[in-house]
Amino acid sequence: MASRRIRAAVLAVHWQVNMVRPEGFFGPMLGDPVARSGVVARASAFHRAAREREVPVVFTRFIVPIGEGELVRNTGIMRSIGAAQTEFRPNAPGSQLIPEMTGQAREIFDTQKLSALAGSRLPGWLTERGIGTLFLTGVATNLAVEQTARHATDLGFQVHPVADCVTAMTPEAHRTSLANLELVTAGCRTAAAVLELIRGTRTG
Repeated sequence: MASRRIRAAVLAVHWQVNMVRPEGFFGPMLGDPVARSGVVARASAFHRAAREREVPVVFTRFIVPIGEGELVRNTGIMRSIGAAQTEFRPNAPGSQLIPEMTGQAREIFDTQKLSALAGSRLPGWLTERGIGTLFLTGVATNLAVEQTARHATDLGFQVHPVADCVTAMTPEAHRTSLANLELVTAGCRTAAAVLELIRGTRTG
């Protein structure tokens, strides 16, 4: 029997120094939880395995160009970023992808929004390639990941947050967000389950 065909991509949300590393802008909030969770090693391994199966891995970065781009200072987080925007310039150290994921990106899209799909060419890029299924990794589960997952679902994508490749500031926030996402997306999957799905289908 012929295998089922899906057109999928991994969407790797905000794996950049400012979000993940202790020296980054959000390091005081996320640096230690990210390190304790072991999520970087798991997500990096998942990205490599997806690439080996010819599934594109698309990264997003939160950056602030000179002039602020489409940044809107309408939340506490956005006001804080706006006040420290030089740390988010495209070439700033904090804006770079973390070393563990260097070279994994098929494409990198930049935005000034909480959703990785807002204010960028990414939705069009996916649609042009017939990609209808997204597997989400990234930080933080209850912030950019959840916002992106809800947005992508509203745009018509089949969205699967990869539960062991995302993390949040606290285990409680992480679990609550995953419970929400289980209801408002196509369902959370583990990395192993996603790779098994990919193995059993054609992704071209």
